[in-house]
This record gives sequence, structure tokens and C-alpha cells, in this order.
Amino acid sequence: MTDAGATPLAPLPHEAPRRLVYLGTPAMAVSPLEALVAKGFEVALVVTRPDKRRGRGAALVPSPVKAAAERLGLAVSHSVADALNVDADLGVVVAFGQLIKPEVLQQLPMVNLHFSLLPRWRGPAPVERSVLAGDAVTGVCLMRVDVGLDTGDVIDVVEVPIGPHQMLDELRRTLVDIGSRMLIANLSEPLRPGRPQEGEATYAAKLDRAELQIDWNRPAAEIERLVRLGLAWTTFRGKRLKVLAVELDDRSGPAGALIAPLAVACWDAALVLERVQPEGKPEMAAHAWANGAQPRLGEQFGAASS
Repeated sequence: MTDAGATPLAPLPHEAPRRLVYLGTPAMAVSPLEALVAKGFEVALVVTRPDKRRGRGAALVPSPVKAAAERLGLAVSHSVADALNVDADLGVVVAFGQLIKPEVLQQLPMVNLHFSLLPRWRGPAPVERSVLAGDAVTGVCLMRVDVGLDTGDVIDVVEVPIGPHQMLDELRRTLVDIGSRMLIANLSEPLRPGRPQEGEATYAAKLDRAELQIDWNRPAAEIERLVRLGLAWTTFRGKRLKVLAVELDDRSGPAGALIAPLAVACWDAALVLERVQPEGKPEMAAHAWANGAQPRLGEQFGAASS
């Protein structure tokens, strides 16, 4: 349900909104912005996070949304307060990464495109958490923005199945495509008021670096879901080895040990390595890596917990 409490929200426009403020930051927020512009909506301002220093030279790098906005010739700001100065009909939030202050929501109505089936997976990493949890279905919600964290009334929702071995990037692209079309469809007419969220809320915490290290003493299916994020890693002979694709295998053995060519034992089964990226080298097929590394049967990957 809506957690706005005593904070009154600005009413939704009575007519289909045309003049927008867009608030977003990462790459997955670029396509919805491009779709709005292509459909003829007037994006008066784009609000995104400040540039960050990255790389060896510590050069300032804009967010993907800022880079897209500048390419599209749109005005950009790093201050949410500036959204109140452009006479917009509506604010559109997509993976912005911060809560909107009550005083802004009192003056400018906002909607949020969120990539989960709310109230499941409120928070910054809903798609990743859906995959890790083994969810069979996720979706996209268009919701009112209120003062809570992804707590507003749901205006529209589309369910999306998660394939049993679907990679995170593929699922994210599907969700963004569906969400972009949902956004255009809803903003092309007067917005419905929405309905309160129902069900148990769960929090999608941002992924911690430690979570991405493979613990070979975990169940094989759980590790396979971690690999599907595209960020999982282990160690081999003291060096980092990213594990990018695996296949489930019913063989067993000591956790973390190589028990057959390219097959690493887990708690209850094994995973056959299909694609890897050795430290300091490009991504490659696992057999190509093995041809060079010559791993021996019984050799250990990572550190299995006791």
C-alpha cells in the first residue's frame, strides 16, 4: 500500500502528459528515455547522478543516461530540485538510484518504471535478486512515486517468465523492452490512479562484491543462478577466474575439486565449465582455457567453506 503518510502527493495530470522530466542513471534506463523522445514526448529535463571518476587516469565519466541525453540534445541536471523549474506535467523515474524528497513530490507528480512484481523485490537490484532466488516469473510495474521505497500504487503491470537458464543480461533486455512499451502506452492517455500493492514485501539489496565469489560448498543449482548474473568468479592456482557459463552435471565429489574434465564438484552435484575469463585475459571457451592451463583431476577451485 501507499506509504506516503501525511505527505500529500501532487495530483496526476487530467490529460495525457506531454512535457516530462526524466530521472534515471544506468544503462537499463537509456532505452525508455529514447522511446519517449522517439514517440514525440517533450523531455524538458533529464536528472541523473553526477559524473564519476573511473579508470587509471581518473577521468570523469557521465552516467549512461547523461551520455544518452546529451546525444539527444536534452538538458541535463544533477539536482532533483531542478525538476520543479521546467513546468513539467510529470516526472518519469527509471532506476534513478535515490529517493525523491517529499517537497518535490508535493509539487510534481511522478511515476516509476520498476522491474519486478511489486511488492516483491523493492529496492536497487530487483532483476538480480529475482534470478538469484530462482523465481519462475518476474515483471515490470508502472507505479506512482511516493515517499517510501517503491511503495506507491501500481498503475500497470506485466508479468514476464524467467527461463530456467536465462542469463541476467537477456532477461534485463526483455524487461526494459516491455517496460518501454508499457511506459509509452500509459503516457499516451490520462494516467489511471493505480491500486495499492498487495502481498509480502521483499527487499532487493544491491549486490555485495563478496556475494559474487563462488562458494563451491553451495548447491549446484544455486551456483548456476549466480553464474547467470555474468559476474561470478572463483580462484584457480591463486588467480581470479570469472565463470561466465556452466552446465549442471549430476556427478559428485569434494566441493571445489575438478572431478572430470571441466567439471567442478559442488555440495550436491557438479557444474561443467563452458565459458570463463582468466585474470588479465579475454573471455574464452572453457576448453580453450583448459588447453593452456592443463588443470589436473582433483585440483581445487576457490575455497569451499566447511
